[in-house]
Amino acid sequence: MEKKYSVVFHPSEDGIEIIKKLKLELFNRIGWYGSCNSVAHITVGGFKANENQLAKYIQKLLKVADTLTPVQIHLDHFNAYEESRAFFISPSENSKADLKPIMKKIQEALLIASKDRSDDPHISIGRNLEPENIQIARDLFTTINMEFLCDAIILREFDPIKRQYFILETFPFGSNPQPELIQGSLF
Repeated sequence: MEKKYSVVFHPSEDGIEIIKKLKLELFNRIGWYGSCNSVAHITVGGFKANENQLAKYIQKLLKVADTLTPVQIHLDHFNAYEESRAFFISPSENSKADLKPIMKKIQEALLIASKDRSDDPHISIGRNLEPENIQIARDLFTTINMEFLCDAIILREFDPIKRQYFILETFPFGSNPQPELIQGSLF
């Protein structure tokens, strides 16, 4: 049977708690909204797989995680995607520049389809918000200054009953970069 999975990065436990409080504050102002109960994360991408396919994904995740080096991530502002009606916390430009190649490497290793991947690292506060609720969020949350060490890939599985993802496995970064293949001439 095929199940849904997502690959994410988690902020620190302290960061997860801070974001949980922000989500609760927004909930207290506007009521239930998309992703108000989800644990803070930066989405890399998602896929569907059966048990045999999942074992192959896990092997690929082990291999790619071993090549990655931890990076310090600075979350420094709030923003919104007006067209998709999402309000989120965004990393600094330097942190985005550090995260994007890591995300791309994971997406390519897992062959995640472009429609199922994220190209703009962020931590969602709320999704599918009405425009007036995005404005409430903008008024509520004006400044943020958080840091965390991005040092592991998190594989999550979707629970269709709870309608939430749970952590299936964590793959720590190994700081063992693979040498680039250089095509040379024999003569």
